[in-house]
Amino acid sequence: MKKIVIIGPESTGKSTLCSQLANYYETVWVPEFAREFLLANGMNYSYDDLLTIAKGQLTLEDNIARDLTNDLLIIDTDMYVMKVWCEFVFGKCHHWIIDQIAIRRYDLYLLCNIDLAWVKDELREYPDLENRQRLYYIYKDILINQPVSWIDVRGNYDDRLQTAIKGINLHIKSVPLE
Repeated sequence: MKKIVIIGPESTGKSTLCSQLANYYETVWVPEFAREFLLANGMNYSYDDLLTIAKGQLTLEDNIARDLTNDLLIIDTDMYVMKVWCEFVFGKCHHWIIDQIAIRRYDLYLLCNIDLAWVKDELREYPDLENRQRLYYIYKDILINQPVSWIDVRGNYDDRLQTAIKGINLHIKSVPLE
C-alpha cells in the first residue's frame, strides 16, 4: 500500500483535495480526526487534548488502512501536523508524537499552499496572512528536511488536483506523464 499525506495550514483545501484524489483513484481517504473531536468537545482544547487527537488520528488511519482494498491511501493530516500544532500553540510537543514521526512511513507528501482565500468556519483559528505564512513555511521546512518526496500544491482547486495527480503518478503510480 502506498500512503499519500496532504498537509498544510488550515483553510488550504486539504480535505477537498483528499476527497478529489480519493474519487480520482477510486480509493478512500482518512479524514482529519481533529475536526470531529473539536466539533464534539469545543475549541477550548488543551495540550493533552492534542495528544488525544494525535492518537485518534493514527487509530483512524490504521483502521481505514486495514480495511482498504485499493493499493493507495490518501491521508488528511499526519503527525507532522500534530507537531506543528502543539509547538505553534503550546511551544512544546508530546514525545509520543515525535516517536510516531520517527516510526511511521509514508510515500509522498502534498503541501497545500496558502494561495487560496481563507474560508471561515467554527474551527479555524488563524485567518491572518502573517500566521498562515509562518505556518506554511514551518511545514515547508519540515518537508525539506525529511527524506520523503513532496510537492508544493498551489493554484485554484483544479490546478491543485492536476498537480497532485501528476505528482502521484510520477512518484507513486509509475504512470508516465502525458
